[in-house]
Amino acid sequence: MKAKAVTIVCIVIAVGVGVLWWRMQHADDDAGAELTVYGNIDIRQVELSFHDPEHIAQMLVKEGDRVTKGQLLAVQDLDRFQYAVDIAAARVEAQWQVVARLVTGSRPEDIGKARADTRVGEADVVFAEKEYRRMLELSKKKFVSAEEADRARAQLDEARARLKALQEVLERTVTGPRKEDIAAAKAELKEKESALKLARRVLADAHIYAPSDGVIQDRILEPGDMADAKTPVYTLALVDPVWARTYVSERYLGKLHPGMSARITTDSHPGKVYPGWVGFISPTAEFTPKAVETPELRTSLVYQVRVFACNPEDELRLGMPVTVVIPLDAAADGRNASGKDACQKQ
Repeated sequence: MKAKAVTIVCIVIAVGVGVLWWRMQHADDDAGAELTVYGNIDIRQVELSFHDPEHIAQMLVKEGDRVTKGQLLAVQDLDRFQYAVDIAAARVEAQWQVVARLVTGSRPEDIGKARADTRVGEADVVFAEKEYRRMLELSKKKFVSAEEADRARAQLDEARARLKALQEVLERTVTGPRKEDIAAAKAELKEKESALKLARRVLADAHIYAPSDGVIQDRILEPGDMADAKTPVYTLALVDPVWARTYVSERYLGKLHPGMSARITTDSHPGKVYPGWVGFISPTAEFTPKAVETPELRTSLVYQVRVFACNPEDELRLGMPVTVVIPLDAAADGRNASGKDACQKQ
């Protein structure tokens, strides 16, 4: 009888332990279907630099300044770049004139001159022929030497060759430029126009504009410094959107989806809730970073999750510790990382 009572007590204890273990394993599920994770605010950074080497002429903003997309931030010394633009523009204009001359063809004045030159050549040939015949007759009668007759023949041949060249010039002048010459001139014009576009692009690249809204985090160089593509001038923090970098265990991975709503709180502003949404879930696991304060074991494999936050008053700063609560029973509503549009849905 006593042994039976002990057996019953053991069974009761075993059942109690089992129930306790089950409740511990499902404590989070009983806590309102919400996942609480911890992390830090993270933002993107852009290093801004010039494309070509030159001294800096102006630095227009400093650390902490808020800038808008398209705002001018810095300018290099522009003289050398402007000279290159002027030279390229002059070469384009000169080549335009070459193409226009070839396309237009020969002017009436040019044709008239070529014809006049041809008539002069014809007259020279007639004179040279008469002189040669005269010298040939005198040579037969021994009044002049044979060398003089040969010299007259050479002058006749020279006059005939010059007339042939003048006739070819007249023919080319009347016909006009060849199609191949016009095509070559147009191709050279295109090359010079491309060189002008490149020079203007180099001039434009001597200016740094803000690629997005943000805050100047670092001002690295100063006016007078030599700047090039390898040396950043500013570091720009892109503060819209910002996100909380958090980590979750594999147990909750299947319950999270991009677009799920979330609530973000900080110790800096107690009681204030920043609306957010799940924007990114890492496809690979990693060990929990030491910087993350989480009740999970630090040796557990976790997955990185970015929870984007609405930050209209710029109260969430880089590196700030945050607590993120994600309702696991909420359906994803299609939010993404577009920032302003997503925050307007909150």
